[in-house]
Amino acid sequence: MKRERVSTTPDWYEPYAISQAIKVNGLVFASGQAGFDENGVTVSDDFEAQARQAFANLDRVLKEAGSSLTDAVKVTILVTDLEPNLDTIIRLRREFFTEPYPADTLIQVSRLAQADWQIEVDATAVARS
Repeated sequence: MKRERVSTTPDWYEPYAISQAIKVNGLVFASGQAGFDENGVTVSDDFEAQARQAFANLDRVLKEAGSSLTDAVKVTILVTDLEPNLDTIIRLRREFFTEPYPADTLIQVSRLAQADWQIEVDATAVARS
């Protein structure tokens, strides 16, 4: 079994000893992505803006691995405040994923890796190449 590290340029996770994704046996296991830009700066204090950026970051990593959000089979979404954001999450799931929608776990947490992050999304996806 060959494990292949997947990274983009810049690789914003390298300093933390984390792979952006690992590709193995036709699957891609992507690390959690948050609402930050290529310089690691949080894009906004607005939940939806952070969520859109998190999904875009996740898609970028999956594409680097020969996959995409369309190929996701399992998603985990971590949020710091679920109640006011659930409708936004559901709407964005419909926007970023296609039917059949991936299996999903949605969890509210007290804090993410950076205090200003409101959402983090990871995925397991099928690799097309």
